[in-house]
Amino acid sequence: MDTRWGLLGVPSSAGAHTPGLEKGPAAVRSAGLVGALGGVDDHGDLPSVRWRPDLDRPSAKNAAAVARVATEVAASTARILDAGLLPLVVGGDCSITVGVVAGFADPPALLYVDGGPDLFTPSTRPNGNLDAMGLACMLGVPGHVAELGAVGRSVPLLTSDKVVSYGHALPPGDVELAMLDQLGITHLHADEVHADPSAAARRARGAIESAAPRFVLHCDVDVLSFVDTPIADVPDSGGDPIGLTLDELATSLSVFTASPSFAGLVLTEINPDHAPDPSALTRFVTRFAESLS
Repeated sequence: MDTRWGLLGVPSSAGAHTPGLEKGPAAVRSAGLVGALGGVDDHGDLPSVRWRPDLDRPSAKNAAAVARVATEVAASTARILDAGLLPLVVGGDCSITVGVVAGFADPPALLYVDGGPDLFTPSTRPNGNLDAMGLACMLGVPGHVAELGAVGRSVPLLTSDKVVSYGHALPPGDVELAMLDQLGITHLHADEVHADPSAAARRARGAIESAAPRFVLHCDVDVLSFVDTPIADVPDSGGDPIGLTLDELATSLSVFTASPSFAGLVLTEINPDHAPDPSALTRFVTRFAESLS
């Protein structure tokens, strides 16, 4: 099979709540991702960066490290693109998507498949974890973390008309739900995906294809119901509203990656310490790889 994917691991939990996500790329490889995909040019892993407490800047923890990792991801993504490959970047925490988007000479649109759209800023996120602020930084939302927002060729890196949020399970009155509406970002709730995954995915695909000639797909596994697929760094409660099933996500990804505008994928927030046994990751990797074929 001709090589299609340029695989890059980003073992960083610098932007996370706690350690664990730095183990994600190795765990995904061990679960058989390369063999399941076929046609992979493996670019290896960037240096591992482990989360640490940050008492000096508790509202934007480890900002310098997060920005440094994103800058390294941008350079590696550019090399993968220069080789004529589709970037498949496996993290690590969600802030690495900033680097992937920044690695394109002309920033692509961004289809954000995530349990939450990461639109927090230090003033709205008391925990200070930057993996909940990545999209806000790319959009230059007032009060965003300047170091991360400056990664890339332009500031802001994206405009809100170039973003579609998909699969979030935000309840009425949520801060990020209000931000999506305030910014005019097209978004589809998890309930819409539950009702008809194929139809919801086609709607999101149509919206992102009309936004720009190319789009990058960000996929945070916390979009999944933890009861169904227990691999995310931050599990959902299993209550209502509830995340997607693995089959619903796979159906959606198959629609997205079949688009002629699809230009790369970022897989984030896999914490292997949360999987009850290796079969949980193997099941995920198998369905994930099938959806990309």
